[in-house]
Order: sequence, then structure tokens, then C-alpha cells
Amino acid sequence: MSDKAWYKDWFNSHYYHLLYQHRDEEEALQFINTLIKYLEPPKSSTMVDVACGKGRHSKALADMGFDVTGIDLSTASIGEALENEGENLHFYQHDMRLPFWINYFKYAFNFFTSFGYFKTRREHDNAIRTIAQSLVPGGIFVIDYLNVHYSEDRLEKSFKTTLEGVTFHITKWQDEEHFFKQIQVTDASNKTPKHLYTERVAKFSLGDFTDMLAFQGMQVQEVFGDYQLGRYDIKKSPRMIIIARKN
Repeated sequence: MSDKAWYKDWFNSHYYHLLYQHRDEEEALQFINTLIKYLEPPKSSTMVDVACGKGRHSKALADMGFDVTGIDLSTASIGEALENEGENLHFYQHDMRLPFWINYFKYAFNFFTSFGYFKTRREHDNAIRTIAQSLVPGGIFVIDYLNVHYSEDRLEKSFKTTLEGVTFHITKWQDEEHFFKQIQVTDASNKTPKHLYTERVAKFSLGDFTDMLAFQGMQVQEVFGDYQLGRYDIKKSPRMIIIARKN
């Protein structure tokens, strides 16, 4: 697989959705509810869900009465998301590195470490620029990212799981700049005996995000360390949830 485009193939793969279908959706929805209670956005507020996947969280926001647009690079994911489109819920296949709607949204979200995948810092800067440009002045951006220091200390190295007859052998490692996860897929029903994918996520710190956001005219307002919006602790918090405001 081309190193620069691993996410294009993997996120469009049937195996990606099979492996991650058992993610804790209840926890995710509770987090979104908690976040909305904290932000108190007015009803009908315009929101963009960047890297929305199949749109489940976009739909949850729309069900709360907001005007939500979801964008994602994966054609397969957007294809499924479009089945739930409605009057206040819209989806587009779009690369977050490229400009989207300008000065339109009051809120932007990037949930569950859906960032840090690109090869260069410039590409990540471009993605932050897209988000900043999409917000109206005073608009709010929330990014939910892994806490690098917490994850470094708790990296599970190797395990195997079987789902619907498909075996995933997963190996994790890290270097100074990235976390890696190699997924070897063995599917007896597929003529190709094995498939190999390697995820890569950048080790962006709070300082990195503060710099990237400031460069695009956004200032960090608050940082939380878990899905209950508890205090951020650099060593103990599992998440790094940043709330920034556009100048």
C-alpha cells in the first residue's frame, strides 16, 4: 500500500468497518450530549462534522435540532451516510485538506482521533486551515484527540481478534513522531489469503495543536482530558479534547 494514502484504502475497506463496528457508540453519544450541554449552542446552529465517517454522530447532532453537515474522505462511508440525509442533515465526500464552505458554520467538530493521518505537517496545517475558514468569526472548533503521553505509556503491542469469520492480527508500535497499528486480515472467504493495512497517527501534543490553531487565527479556550469533560492531566488523561475559538 502506498504510504501516503493508507487511509484512503483502509477507510474504504469492508474490513475497516467490520473491525471497528463494535466501538462503544453509547459512550460516544454520551460524550456528544455532555459536550453540547457544555457548549450550549442555540437551536438550528450550523455545524460541520469533519471526518464524519458513516454519519452516526452527525445524525445525533441533527436529531438535537442543529443544522449539520458531515464531510469525509471515504466514498463508502459517505454513501452510507447519505441514506440518513434530511432537511437539517447533509453529507459530502470531501478531503479536509481542501477548502470547504467559507465563513459558514458556527461550530466545527473532529471526533475520536480523526486527525493526524497525513504524511506532512503542511497537510495537517491545511486541514486546520479548512476548518478555520469554514467557521464564522467567533465560531467554535472542538477536536477530540488521543493524549500522546498517556498512550505512549499504555501501548498494547499485539493481539488477535476474529469477527464474522475474519481474523485480525493487530500489532502496535511507536517512534518519536507517530503511533503505528498494523492490521493483518485473514479472510477464508476471500481468494486473496491476506490483506495488510498500517494505520499511522501523529504524536501531536497540546503545544502542537495550540501552534497550528493560532497560525489559522484560532485560540484555545479550554482543554479536557476525558469524555466526561474532566480536567486534562498530561500523564493521566486518556483524551485531549481542545475547544478553540476563531478570532
